[in-house]
Amino acid sequence: MNLSVSNVLITGGSDGIGKSLAKRFIEAGSRVIATGRGEERLRQAAGEIPGLEIFANDIGNPDEREKLAEHIKQLMPGINILVNNAGIQRRVELAADTAPWAERQAEIDILLSAPVHLNHLLIPVILANGAPSLIVNVTSGGAYIPQVFAPVYSACKAALHSYTGTLRHSLAGTACRVAELIPPAVQTGLAGGNTAHGAALEAFADTFNNLFIEDEIEVGYKTTENISVEISGKPLNELFTAFSGRFPVKTYKNR
Repeated sequence: MNLSVSNVLITGGSDGIGKSLAKRFIEAGSRVIATGRGEERLRQAAGEIPGLEIFANDIGNPDEREKLAEHIKQLMPGINILVNNAGIQRRVELAADTAPWAERQAEIDILLSAPVHLNHLLIPVILANGAPSLIVNVTSGGAYIPQVFAPVYSACKAALHSYTGTLRHSLAGTACRVAELIPPAVQTGLAGGNTAHGAALEAFADTFNNLFIEDEIEVGYKTTENISVEISGKPLNELFTAFSGRFPVKTYKNR
């Protein structure tokens, strides 16, 4: 994949992991549009990263996702890389969570509904270009080992991990690869403040190049590197491949 001619959309690109990835894509010569809810933070990111294009957008709102897709079709019809990175994390244990349901729903909407919906809207555009392309879904180590202090977040990331496997199966045989980026705890503002513990942000973002290794489908760092789930001694990915082949479902290649 030639990053010097790539067109990239990164959700949640005003800060943290998304911003660091945007910087690396631009350094490689890519055109990048970053989205986020806070226009001021987006402008600040654009000021720090020359060439970064921005679009203020609430990815948790389905109407806003439709609006974003139309914006991309108009301004970046040659999109070939989509990074579903936007996220929030409520650190509230289940037994103590007395917040209104709307707060949980917001987590679900941003962490799970948004990437599923945005992929649905933009995959036809990506495939129509015919160029080597990539969808990156950003999950978490919490997708594999639930974090008791962030139960809804962990559940959404586990669901996104599952969805990513079926998306990869659905796009097999096309020019579009699907990779899962699996951060451990990283020093970002995800939970509403700077996370003091965890991997240094820039060190984690150096995993960027691993996303473009052809056979690399799950990219982690330190504690999330080489995560392997096994059933009866067999890697889950292998079992999924064998099992999914038993069902004649339509894919993007043969629909």
